[in-house]
Amino acid sequence: MSGTGQEQSVGIPPAEQASSARLTTLRILLSNEFGLLVLIVLFAIIFSTISPAFLSKFSLYALGRTSAVNIMIGFSMMVVIITGGLNLSVGSIGVCAAMFGGLLMQAFAMPWPLAVCGGLVMGAALGALNGFIIVRSGLHSFIITLATMSIFFGVMIFLTRAESYRDISPAFTSFGRMKLVGIISPLLLVSALAGVLLSVLFRYTALGREMLATGANERAAELSGIRVNRIITYCHLLSGVLAGVAGLMLVSRTGAAIPSMAGQLGQDWLLPAFLGPVLGGTLLTGGRVSVLGTFLGSFLVTMLTTGLLLMQVGAFWMQTYLGMLLLAAVLIDMVRRSYLTRRKLI
Repeated sequence: MSGTGQEQSVGIPPAEQASSARLTTLRILLSNEFGLLVLIVLFAIIFSTISPAFLSKFSLYALGRTSAVNIMIGFSMMVVIITGGLNLSVGSIGVCAAMFGGLLMQAFAMPWPLAVCGGLVMGAALGALNGFIIVRSGLHSFIITLATMSIFFGVMIFLTRAESYRDISPAFTSFGRMKLVGIISPLLLVSALAGVLLSVLFRYTALGREMLATGANERAAELSGIRVNRIITYCHLLSGVLAGVAGLMLVSRTGAAIPSMAGQLGQDWLLPAFLGPVLGGTLLTGGRVSVLGTFLGSFLVTMLTTGLLLMQVGAFWMQTYLGMLLLAAVLIDMVRRSYLTRRKLI
């Protein structure tokens, strides 16, 4: 018999097929990504009701341009978290890369593509230095990156004398201020492209699978032949590159390389760096990553910040709300994973 319905039912009873479909649907509905999509739609409705200007063309453009940087910051932390580590120097590395790129454009009149490459090389070098010190010392990345956060920023301030670089290539700054179809920032497309490349890395490459294996069980990964120390260094190097991209995006957006663009010691980047990956479902203990979840989580954080600003909420309360959101995200994820484990869905 060649009937399609009969072919689908061979070997799998209809009751089991229906049960499997229900479990798949339940797994999707309980996923971080679906929950974030629901929250994005919900808050968009709430903010647009309170302030109709929230959905104006300018507001949507500004939201996309700001979220692009936050998404890249989240990616920078995410690629270290997957190994069970942390990178508290994300902001310092991003500022150092941006300042070096600005220096190349202003002091050496270097074409902006070469200056951008130079800035990314600086970010990669600082990230690799973090990884090298971590694997050689055996200390936790929290301690090392907490120290290098101050060291990188302090050396940068000393070398630049805390002066900004404002003679930036007009072509580079115009890219950051460009509007596609009136509301889309090309910076957001850069972040989306980075997300696609990271997804390919973790899903289809041996290096990405080794990064995940290292985070899931470092000892088992080492016994299976994975060079764990090298993988940890690679993760920090990649984190430095992504932090450099975020810093250079800010330069393109503002038209200047400013030492304080990420706050004192780069601390202004720390909360967005954690919120995106944690909201997206990346495990702080390592071994699990969600690139799409980090993208959506970082976008949600930016949307909340933008909406609260339109509601004229003070900066203190904004930081309070974001901190509460981070705590709630961790607790909700614990409950969600416990439920999925009991139902044998993970």
